[in-house]
Amino acid sequence: MDEEHGGHRRVLIDAVLGASTSAVVAVAIAMDLGGSRTPDYVAYLFAAGLGALMFVRRKFPVLALMATAAGLLAYYAADYPPVGLALPVAAALYSAAEAGQVGVAAATGTALVLVSTFFRLREGDNPSYLLGFETASTIGLMLSAIALGTTVRATRVLRLEKQRTARQAATEREWEAQRRVEEERLRIARDLHDALGHTIAVVSVQTSVATEALDDDPAAARAALATIRLASDEAVRELRTTLGLLTGSGEAEGRSPAGSLRNLDTLVAATTDTGLTVDVRTEGTPVPLPVVVDTTAYRIVQESLTNCLRHARASKAEVLLRYEPDRLEVSVADDGVGAAEPRGGRGLVGMRERAALLGGKVVINARPRSGFRVDASLPMEVGCSASCSSTTSS
Repeated sequence: MDEEHGGHRRVLIDAVLGASTSAVVAVAIAMDLGGSRTPDYVAYLFAAGLGALMFVRRKFPVLALMATAAGLLAYYAADYPPVGLALPVAAALYSAAEAGQVGVAAATGTALVLVSTFFRLREGDNPSYLLGFETASTIGLMLSAIALGTTVRATRVLRLEKQRTARQAATEREWEAQRRVEEERLRIARDLHDALGHTIAVVSVQTSVATEALDDDPAAARAALATIRLASDEAVRELRTTLGLLTGSGEAEGRSPAGSLRNLDTLVAATTDTGLTVDVRTEGTPVPLPVVVDTTAYRIVQESLTNCLRHARASKAEVLLRYEPDRLEVSVADDGVGAAEPRGGRGLVGMRERAALLGGKVVINARPRSGFRVDASLPMEVGCSASCSSTTSS
């Protein structure tokens, strides 16, 4: 609809410009201010033809200008009454400049002025009047037409550039919003991977214990099943908390994030129940952490312990939290075989990505018979001090 409206508007403008050109030239012809031939229908057809050229000026601006100049020269060659020089070609000069053909418009106007001046001087026109007044006014009018066309073009280009910039900005905003959605999806996937991966590892180990002790040691079997129940309840709680945060429901309000160092005791207890001894040490004075740092530190410890359970065949793990003035250092080491996560796993990659998003880093060392070690360095300040949660180490 807008395009159709714009097309009608352009046709109307061309019609008005063409009618104005024809009317001005026709009036000059009718005044019959000289020439050996009196005005006839051919002269008026010339005036109508100049106006008709305005309907092709947008698509063929140079052709319209050349046709106007050639027609004007032919008109004067036929010795019809003078109609001036600038007014008949002003619209064509404007159209060429508007189309970006400023050089062509300037060259054509200059050529017309030179040709007209040459023949009029040869015919005996007063040089003082011709050069001092009429030629100057003709050149001024031509330059005004060219300048107007150039200005209109520049304005149009500027408007189109603004529209392009606005579209680009809108596209960038849409891309940024999509990127944030993808990052949030990836964050949720990491959280679910870490939470469920650890729970499944605990359940797997405890299931093996319960199976072996079912006949010979019912008490040990019941303890293993109780640990499975505890781990399952913890996983369900984390899922409910995550869902509450995503949906904005009140279920998650007033609760610390499930992935928080506040819950490190529960994580260590569940891991210890599998038979892997976990020692936790704290160095420095615990301080309130931004929520994202708190969650990242917890997930790194959780994934590291999960890796110990699944792949390292370790009997003991040590967790160190060191609070420095501007950073939190997290280290998890075990006495296992030093096996890293299997190829294609997301756990270790997820730890590195989490830390990198905060401006931190994770270094992983896994050497045969030297154990598995994860060292993470996380900045304290991430621009979210208003959303900090006080964390204490176990």
